[in-house]
Amino acid sequence: MQLVRRSVAAAVCLTAGLAASLTACGAATGPSTGAPGSAAASAPRPAIAAGAGIKGADLPAAKRAQRPNIVMVLMDDFSMDLVQTMRSARTMRRAGASYSHAFVVDSLCCVSRSSLFTGQYPHQTGVRTNTSGQLDAMPLGGYAAFEGYGNPERSFNVTLQGSGYTTGFVGKYLNEYEYVRGRALPPMPPGWSQFNVVFGSAYDGWDFDSTYVRQGRLRARHHDAPPLSAPEKERDKAYAGNVIESYATKFIKAHRDDDAPYFLEVAPYAPHNRTQPKPYYPGDPVFPPAFRDRPAAGRKGNCGPVACTSLTTRDLPGFGDDRKDNRPRKANGKPARAWNTRANPFRPAQSVADLRNRAMMAQSVDRTVRRILRLVDDNTYVVLTSDNGFHLGQNGLGRGKGTAYDTDVHVPLYVVGPGVVPGARAELTSNLDLGPTFEELAGVVSPAYRSGQSIVPTFGDPTLVRRNHVFIEHTAQALTKLDPDSALNGDELDRIPSYVAVRSRTGLLIRYDMDTDVHRFAFAYEFYTYKNRRWEKKNAFAQPRHAAEVQALMVKLAQWDQCAEPTGNKPVAPSCRTLTQ
Repeated sequence: MQLVRRSVAAAVCLTAGLAASLTACGAATGPSTGAPGSAAASAPRPAIAAGAGIKGADLPAAKRAQRPNIVMVLMDDFSMDLVQTMRSARTMRRAGASYSHAFVVDSLCCVSRSSLFTGQYPHQTGVRTNTSGQLDAMPLGGYAAFEGYGNPERSFNVTLQGSGYTTGFVGKYLNEYEYVRGRALPPMPPGWSQFNVVFGSAYDGWDFDSTYVRQGRLRARHHDAPPLSAPEKERDKAYAGNVIESYATKFIKAHRDDDAPYFLEVAPYAPHNRTQPKPYYPGDPVFPPAFRDRPAAGRKGNCGPVACTSLTTRDLPGFGDDRKDNRPRKANGKPARAWNTRANPFRPAQSVADLRNRAMMAQSVDRTVRRILRLVDDNTYVVLTSDNGFHLGQNGLGRGKGTAYDTDVHVPLYVVGPGVVPGARAELTSNLDLGPTFEELAGVVSPAYRSGQSIVPTFGDPTLVRRNHVFIEHTAQALTKLDPDSALNGDELDRIPSYVAVRSRTGLLIRYDMDTDVHRFAFAYEFYTYKNRRWEKKNAFAQPRHAAEVQALMVKLAQWDQCAEPTGNKPVAPSCRTLTQ
């Protein structure tokens, strides 16, 4: 199982000889070891000019002040089946651009978020899994890999801040960027003017810590959970979603009248499941909504504009489908080893309950988005999306993410703001494209090491289609284990092999590596057509009637292999940017 699919015979950066190859590839040689000596972490490192330079910094002050504000709301594990439950999504779809073919580069939280920050594929960032683990003494994932391979300095917020933007972050940051009370805070990444990280115990909804910046130093505060006997409003005030909303709205109010433009990322934990087996309050479901959104005596649950009781397995296309006909095939068409061999451990009633609770959780995000839309001015872009999707029994699977299937990689993407013509967009886009998009809006020249490309040209032209493919790159979480979801979702994630996939407008080709040794490979394939249905019914890789489409996507994967070498801050070849056409 090679970590980077370049050519079949070649080993490249971040594969064999990982530590030695990092320097040659321009990435950091290892994670930072400097730990702050007190509960207040050091001030961020100075922002750096990246790539071709920062065009916005050369503009006159008056011109810089005319640049737009940008707010991105990045939901956590939000699946497309929940879009119908959010009024804000409906509002943004009517008022702005909606991208029906928006995907993520990997359906793992930390991997996806790292790629969003940098506009780079996982083989470029070195962040391949949610948790650190090690290969050749180097981390494979989590914040250790993000920092160790120099990603904080390559993140788009650094270029925005360097061009004069006030930059703010609120909510969930990256897996394993954590704080234990009584110990030192982790170092503050560069490029943030305000940094309100809400740490991982917020997965459970209550009783967590967060950060703030005072006098150039990162500090922590604790958010106590009221007792169960406290009034509902008091408990909900301490709910993670409401704390994150409070941070976000305070930032906007503080900076909306400034001369300098601002960028704000708002990253709620909803609708992610809790990670501790024991609920914080007795009776909390696996997906814990705010109390105001739960059913209670004389009150139905709040699922937004739809009735919670109307949400059923019909809203989960492919639910309960026989997984046997999804078995991968070798290149010669013969059956390969099946990876999806475990029956779904959850009964349909549990999946329906999970779906409804996730919809109730989404209401806290919906209120946040609607409040943001009311607070911002006409010179502000608001973007709503998710780090990945989620499956609840579709394709014979259990509860989780990590696959290249539509449930896991297809995400909402809505944009409103100045010059955005309302309407649906047909262009395929990846979350790699968001960083370059923000840089173009800010007048910043994107560095040559970004693989993503700006979607700004589609804002004013709904008919514009420049790209018809996206690539998805996944490394088996089983290499590091200890994913935070495993306590409640079992080994759902660990059993998914490493793969590279290419998605077109009408089909999906997945190339798995079934060999668990990182220095070997054994390829197997799945192909699905979306011409007649929007989910993966049967592996059609060996069917003659799909041979032409399979071959075209196989060519795309071969081209991907040839372009998968650059890592760190090595520039991406112009020819490799055309792969998505």
